[in-house]
Amino acid sequence: MASAVSRAELLAVARKEFDSLNALLDRVGGEFALVKDEDDTSIKDIVAHRAHWISLYLGWYHDGLAGQEVHFPAAGYKWNDLKRYNADLRAQQVHLGWYDACSQLRHAHADLMEFVDTHSEDDLYGGPMAGANNRWTAGRWAEAAGPSHYRSASKYIRRRLRVGR
Repeated sequence: MASAVSRAELLAVARKEFDSLNALLDRVGGEFALVKDEDDTSIKDIVAHRAHWISLYLGWYHDGLAGQEVHFPAAGYKWNDLKRYNADLRAQQVHLGWYDACSQLRHAHADLMEFVDTHSEDDLYGGPMAGANNRWTAGRWAEAAGPSHYRSASKYIRRRLRVGR
């Protein structure tokens, strides 16, 4: 659920949720991060997925602003194809290592923070995001791609650390 309704709140929730996730990343060993769960997903997969979705969001924003077609969630996929999209993404990222996944997430977070920091209140919350074909603002989309994803990744990692697999 979206919680931020302003640029300042978005920056604050993004920092808070990322700091929490980042602290967890430091607790995960490289080998353990690659262990698959019952759904054939690893902690590394979750972290790499989160980094990827930030880049998707930034692409959506820029495509919409440029008046280009925005592919939600990506070209060739619809929202009801997310399971297939995520499986395809994991297959594309199969050779990505744990430390590279963490690095990608940290860089993606920095990109998201720079994006929010360099856009105005009106850019983020002044109306629906261009090309989105719904009422969500760019700020709400940013929260979904960043802080909300950080929160769910943290929950997943805490559960995996608790059960030890």
